[in-house]
Amino acid sequence: MKHKLIILSGPSGVGKSPLYKALKRFYPELIKTFVPLVLYNSRNPRPGEEEGVDYFFRTKEQIQSLKPENQFIKMEVRGDIQAIDIKRLQEILKTKDVFFEGNPFVGRVLLDQPDIGTIDKLSIFMSPLSEREISEFKEPDKHIDLQNLVTEIMRRKLLRRTRKQKDILSLKDLENIERRASSAYGELTFASLFQYVIPNHDGEDSENWDSYQYPIGEARKSLLSFVDLLKGKRGDFIEKWGSGML
Repeated sequence: MKHKLIILSGPSGVGKSPLYKALKRFYPELIKTFVPLVLYNSRNPRPGEEEGVDYFFRTKEQIQSLKPENQFIKMEVRGDIQAIDIKRLQEILKTKDVFFEGNPFVGRVLLDQPDIGTIDKLSIFMSPLSEREISEFKEPDKHIDLQNLVTEIMRRKLLRRTRKQKDILSLKDLENIERRASSAYGELTFASLFQYVIPNHDGEDSENWDSYQYPIGEARKSLLSFVDLLKGKRGDFIEKWGSGML
């Protein structure tokens, strides 16, 4: 296995998906050799998601029946069951680079997976807050509960994202939003495991990704930072977090 695994992780709604879409649109030459890593997922497809492209959508029972001896790794992710086909990943890496965009639970497993431990990896975490913001909010005189703040930030992003997708929200939608928002702070603690962190305030709900001819604001900075990392450069907005950040 001589090819690279690129991992882009972060909390739900932080902006991973629109970043990848912008990358495909504006920098197709950088990802023409990428093969997306498609996971199994027990949740229902969101509007616009496709079977075999975004996920292999299966029931919880079907995913639970996947055999570990066939090299499937299964995990619970924010109330859903997801699975990675490690054998397929190994086969792809023999001839192609692989790109994973998704939650930090899977990202962490990919970083620690011994069966692919010898391959080159580029791991990037997207955060809704910067290192400086977190450091300031942790100061005792600020009297800020950082966990509650992160939850509220992601709750608002997820609410706006889901309204864009569905217009009218159901009780199940609200419960799902709360589950994902409440998980975000714990997921931020994984950021120090990744090589780089890209702070991004323009989440998946932001119009800055696709309402204009080109991404603007934080969306643009995040896109260009990701491009820099793919080119082997570390741009001005890219951070590296230590284990004591949170």
